[in-house]
Amino acid sequence: MARRLIIIAPDRRLKVRSTPVETVDDSVRALLDDMLETMYAEDGIGLAAIQVGVPKRLVVADVHLKDQPPAPIKMINPELLWQGDETLLHEEGCLSLPDQFAEVERPSKARVRYLDETGIQQEREFEGVTAICLQHELDHLEGILFVDHISAVRRSIILRRLQKLKRVEAVGA
Repeated sequence: MARRLIIIAPDRRLKVRSTPVETVDDSVRALLDDMLETMYAEDGIGLAAIQVGVPKRLVVADVHLKDQPPAPIKMINPELLWQGDETLLHEEGCLSLPDQFAEVERPSKARVRYLDETGIQQEREFEGVTAICLQHELDHLEGILFVDHISAVRRSIILRRLQKLKRVEAVGA
């Protein structure tokens, strides 16, 4: 396993729609493992392959509580089948938008169909923070960031802040 570099917004690569994985093989499994290692190292709860520069439909997540053992979820070609009627307003962040947060309203339940790392199709229903996290990550696969769900003014402030941070880091590098 290896940590991958996370793409930081604003970056056009994050707006690319990811393509399906054709074959579940060792290279896909290795990428999923790398994504998990990267996510854990950055204290995240979810990561899409596009965030590490791979425009494939791959997602990892782990929303376990601090006093519980890790419970990683690995999804290949996930599809959102259903979302509940009830919504939650939840403060979201993103590893591709470091230290930026905003309240986003999303359905509190979601059902997802995906291939597991052995290539077997699964279908599961998720709720609460796990459902919100997975909807956030599935948005990434469509080139959608959480800031696309907030007001244009708030989105502009966040993206300008990140652009300024990138300029400062480039000068200091």
